[in-house]
Amino acid sequence: MAVNLQSFIFGLYFSRISFASMSKINRKVVWITGASSGIGEALVYQFNKQGAYLILSARRETELIRVKNTCGNQENIHLLPLDLGAANQLEEKVATALQIYGHVDLLINCGGISQRDNVINTSLEVDRAIMEVNYFGTIALSKFLLPSMVARKSGHHVVITSATGIISTPLRSSYSASKHALHGFYDSLRAEHVADNIMVSLICPGYIKTKISFNALMGDGTKQNSMDKAQENGMTAERCAVKIIAAIHKNRQEVYIGGWKEVSGIYLKRFFPSLFAKIVIKMPVT
Repeated sequence: MAVNLQSFIFGLYFSRISFASMSKINRKVVWITGASSGIGEALVYQFNKQGAYLILSARRETELIRVKNTCGNQENIHLLPLDLGAANQLEEKVATALQIYGHVDLLINCGGISQRDNVINTSLEVDRAIMEVNYFGTIALSKFLLPSMVARKSGHHVVITSATGIISTPLRSSYSASKHALHGFYDSLRAEHVADNIMVSLICPGYIKTKISFNALMGDGTKQNSMDKAQENGMTAERCAVKIIAAIHKNRQEVYIGGWKEVSGIYLKRFFPSLFAKIVIKMPVT
């Protein structure tokens, strides 16, 4: 009975958000990176239901095809495979994206890779690979897209960072660094382009039940290939996507999404950093 009641309440909440955000999303051009799995895939389905024109990007074209085939209104979905780590290709990819619909209203930067190893075991090559994808690849798309948004005096950069973009935990040194860097860059971008009506939303999820831990890099560059317990027990990607849509509708600048432990950790770090430093040592992070 309790589970059914919870589902009913969440259903009402979802319906309210869907109807409220329809006017903002309907017929908007939305470009989503990391669209082949996890939060990115869940966002594709939500935007598709709300009438958006979609550009889907990720490295694996076969997975993008699968995601597209799961959607309705497939005539409003275009695939643009790309590798965020291939810096020399990204300017051309942005040019191609702009040719599809003539402009991009929302850029959803969701692509990225995680990490699961100690600093002492992590090679500089892995540090650079994570930063190249999570930071440089992400900001490259925004920088190349920005002139077109400024010309139209309209645009919204939605960046899926992480709770670790504010707090840092063991086994996430490079990952945390890349997410911290995103906050620094996009806070500046927002401040510089207020007069151009360019909006920036930093979305900070905690533990979301996706396969990000399977693909997380170990110190030698190999994949972890297992699901973290914390990830397994995390919020569903579908529920996370609903909350992200709500944040976009409200033009929220920074949003924390996850269980009470992750969200409480962010505020604890902010207001009681010494206490947080003691707690994080014992915090289960896998």
